[in-house]
Order: sequence, then structure tokens, then C-alpha cells
Amino acid sequence: MKHRSLALNAFLNSLRNILNILFPLITFPYVSRKLSVSGIGIYNFSNSIVSYFLLIAALGVSTYAIREGAKYRENTKKITRFASEVFTINIWSTVIAYILLFLSLIIFQKLRSYTVCILIFSLQIFFTTIGTEWIYQIYEDYAYITIRSIIFQIFSIILLFIFVRAPQDYLNYAAITVFSAAGSNILNFIHARRYCHIRIVFHFNWRKHIVPILILFAAGIANMIYVNSDVTLLGLMKTNYIVGIYSVSSKVYSLIKTLISALLIVTIPRLALLFSKNQLVEYKNILSKLTNTLVVLALPVSVGLFMLAKEVILIISGPNYFRAVNSLQILCFAYIFSILSWILSDCVLIPAKREKKVLSSMTISAILNIIFNIVLIPFWDEAAAAVSTVLAEISMFFMNYHYSKDLVSDVFKSKELLNSFVTSVFGCLGIILVCLLCDFELRSIVLKTLFSIVLSIIIYGFILLLLKNKVAFSIWKRAKNILQKRN
Repeated sequence: MKHRSLALNAFLNSLRNILNILFPLITFPYVSRKLSVSGIGIYNFSNSIVSYFLLIAALGVSTYAIREGAKYRENTKKITRFASEVFTINIWSTVIAYILLFLSLIIFQKLRSYTVCILIFSLQIFFTTIGTEWIYQIYEDYAYITIRSIIFQIFSIILLFIFVRAPQDYLNYAAITVFSAAGSNILNFIHARRYCHIRIVFHFNWRKHIVPILILFAAGIANMIYVNSDVTLLGLMKTNYIVGIYSVSSKVYSLIKTLISALLIVTIPRLALLFSKNQLVEYKNILSKLTNTLVVLALPVSVGLFMLAKEVILIISGPNYFRAVNSLQILCFAYIFSILSWILSDCVLIPAKREKKVLSSMTISAILNIIFNIVLIPFWDEAAAAVSTVLAEISMFFMNYHYSKDLVSDVFKSKELLNSFVTSVFGCLGIILVCLLCDFELRSIVLKTLFSIVLSIIIYGFILLLLKNKVAFSIWKRAKNILQKRN
């Protein structure tokens, strides 16, 4: 099978992630003004609860399927058998997830006032399972995923403006969110026949799959607790208003992080394949390029968002959410550690079949995050949740590096990565200067933001080219080649 271009896949996945970001950027300013802060809090608390059961249904299947399925993708018979076995396990985990969800709604009185919203979000569990999106990642088919996302998000935006018009319409917003995120998964299941015919099977050696899946599942649980514990604990310890405030900064942080990681996500199947075939020279070459590129992207985003946090919050959510500026600025410090940690876990440890190490780092980070939140939330409210996230991201990065340093020390200690980091820091100084000048000269929030972003990109790129940054030169060279072809 011919390998698809990583650059093309990165572009397509970036486009999909940009659309995933544009959808809330277009809709959230509208929604945050139509719904009350408490309504936003109910929406996000319910979503955080369902996310735990969504994880139970997922069971670590996707990560395992991408890693192992890459070995079979050139053999239709083998990939069909493998995919059917993994899908069957996923169906059973989905049934268990729904049983546990319904029991939780019966047992925990705190959740009863959120029942309807939780049940709406729970539809994601079924749709995600039948979506088998891991098939498309195994075959690196990001074109189909991107086109599908565009269509469903356009429909979702139309539905949003029709059905979300008053403070009590947060349930409609939840339903539209589910439709946007998971409604297309029925088409996924049908379209997957292009690669293999997935079906439920009853007689197979499930033991060979279940151990690594359960290890990845445990790591996923730790990660989910790590990601959602701040919102969950804020909901339990504070008011819906505080949850609503933090949800805005957390959403902006997560959306930008998703965009930065687009290149990482499309590279995972390729790296898993190369590692499984013991092609370590090419593996490290791609890993080095990936790490350098993401450092060059993550640092300026962190600095730029920190400088423009006030404008971003006001544009996206309005003055009622101005309090979210502080927590968003704190979260900016987590980006670089989060991205590097993600590289080490998904691109190094998991392809190397060190799932237990990923589980260890995830678990310790999740426990630390919970402890930090419990201790700090009574004093600092949503700022405590942001500080806890930063500290947990830092701890996870150092643990992941410790577990993988025998494989990546030459990449992470290379002069090339040091050069990328140092030149990016100098470029970030230019971004700070640009943002300060725009803040001094411009009074319009929208104009200030636009000029700051555009001029920051220009000055950052110029500084990197001036300092002979390899990533910047590579992007510049590719851009010139595209322009020359068009001419």
C-alpha cells in the first residue's frame, strides 16, 4: 500500500481541527450570550460526567487498534479479522458503560438534577463506538474524515442558530454538540467497508487483545481523570458559575492544543508502523522533525495567547466571562509540556509497547492533579484548577521522558532541538513586543487582536529565518515551491 504524504495528512487534519475550533469559536460567543453562565456550567459539568463513561466504552481500543492494525493494513483478510475482534470487544465495553451510567444516575443524588443533559451527552457513547474512526487512522484516510466533518459542522451551526435562543436552551445546545461530534459515525461504519468488513464475532482469542487494551484503558482512565477532574471537582466544590467561568478558559486552552497537535496525531500510525518493522533510523528522523516542529509551534502560541488572553475571552464570550482571563493565562504555561509529553507517550512509549509506563505516568499525574485541585480550589477557585493542570502536565512530561530516554535521549538532547527552542524563545520576544505595541496603539479589541496575530506571525517567522531555524526554512522553502508551481 502506498504511504500517504504526512504533509498532506497534517494539512487535512489541521483543516479538520481548524474547523473543530472554528465551530465553537463561531458558536460559543453566540451561545455564551444566549445561555446563562449557570447554563454553561450545567452543560460542561454534564459533559465531564459522561466523558468518564465514554472512556469506559472506548476501553483503550482506538490506541491499541492503531498500533496493531498498522501491521495488517496491507492484508484485507487479516485486517478484517483483527478489526472485527477489536470491534466486538468495543461493543461489550459500550454495554457495560451504559449499565454503569444508569446505575450512577440512580445512586448519586447530586447527578439527578443533571439527568436529562447527561442522557443527551450519553448518545456519544454509542455513536463513537460504531464510528470505528481508528480504521481511518490506520489507513491514514484523513480526506474522508475532513469532508465528513465539514458537512456535519455546517448542519450543526444552522441547527444552533435555530434552536438555541434562550437561557433554558442548554439542552438543545447539548444535543447539537452530540450531533456535530458523533452524528457522522453511522456513515463511518458504512464507509469502513472500503477497507474491511467489520462484524461482531463470537469465537476468537480475546485474551491476546484484552491485556494490552486494559492497560491502555487504565492509562486512559488516568488521563480522563487528569483532564476532567478540574471541572468535576469545581462542580462538586463550587458553584455552576465558577464552572462556567473556568469552562471558557479550559475550552480555549483545549481547542488551541488540539490545533497544535494536528501534525502529531497524523504521524502516530506512521511511527507505529516504522517501529514495528524496526526501521529505527527513519523512525527517529520523523520523530526528530515532529518534535522540532511542535516546539516551534507551541512556544509562540503559548506566548501569543498569554498576551491576548483578555481580548480572546472578550471576543469569544463577552464581558460576563472576563474573570476567565486569569485562568487562561495560567493554562498557557502548560502547552509546551503537554505537547512534549504527548509525543513521548503516543509516539514513543506506546509504539514501543510500554503501555505500563504510560499507565504509571498518567496515574501519578492524575493523582497529583486531584490532590492539587482539592487543596487549592477552596482558596483560588478556577485559578486553582489551572495551576493544577500546569503542575500535572510538567510532572507527566518528566515521567514520560524518564521512561523513554533510552529511545529518545539523542533526539531530545540534540543540538537541532536546542536550536529550535532557543530561536523560538527569541521569536517569542518579538511576539511580546508586537502585542505590547498593538495594545498601546489600538483601542478596538477586534483590530488589536487581528493586527497582533498577523504581525506576530510575520515577526516570529522573520526572526526564525534570521536565526537560521531549520523548521522555518523548511516551511519557507515549501511555500516558495508552491508559489512557483502556481506561477
